[in-house]
Amino acid sequence: MLTLARDLKRRKARERHALFVAEGVRSVEEVVRSSVVLRGALVTDVLLSGPRAEALITLLAARGAECVTVTEAEFLSAAGTDNPQGVLAIAEVPERSLESLAPADLARVLVLDAIQDPGNVGALIRTAAALGARTVVALPGTADPWNSKVVRAAAGGHFHLAVTHADLSELINMLAAANVPLWGADAGGRPVTELRAPGTFALAMGNEGAGLSAGVRLAAAELVALPMSPGVESLNVAVAAGVLLYALGR
Repeated sequence: MLTLARDLKRRKARERHALFVAEGVRSVEEVVRSSVVLRGALVTDVLLSGPRAEALITLLAARGAECVTVTEAEFLSAAGTDNPQGVLAIAEVPERSLESLAPADLARVLVLDAIQDPGNVGALIRTAAALGARTVVALPGTADPWNSKVVRAAAGGHFHLAVTHADLSELINMLAAANVPLWGADAGGRPVTELRAPGTFALAMGNEGAGLSAGVRLAAAELVALPMSPGVESLNVAVAAGVLLYALGR
């Protein structure tokens, strides 16, 4: 289990095994309460001496997860986040692809266009889940949605919607077939206050520095902007996505 956890710090290993790691008490609790298949968990004395330890160990046991106790040094060699709190769980990545999505999953889609920071990707997934999005699609250049830092930042968001990868051409074809318009967040777009969103839509958020890619701009049926006070250039991408999803979903 320890060797596997260490290996899963690499994206290629996560993709090869179709597994991910959740670190920290809150993240592991969210995984255990979800429907994903658990492979096992690593725990240390740091966890075992904590106030929530007994309940978490009971939850893991109830799910049939093998709990392996390791030293603090061994645990830290496998952990990928800061302050992992002495517990990590290994679970199977839910099988998701564009082809597997049901029509209801396309009612509201958040598209991540080369979002590179794992913390931002996690916050975007959490925001999408909180504001009623049904699917998050990660385009090429986006940090792995199943990176342990992303999973922790998402605070359980992964387990309340579909999370998948796609190429832009695949996404465009799928949205067109389902008659779902693609909108893009862009400072030069029309103010969101002047727009009325259709019943179903996909909203693309661009790279933290460069914004939307040329391909997404070209494919977008509408570019939408968030009006801000003079002198303020931008918002964090997850904050902007939250405001836009709320405004467009009203």
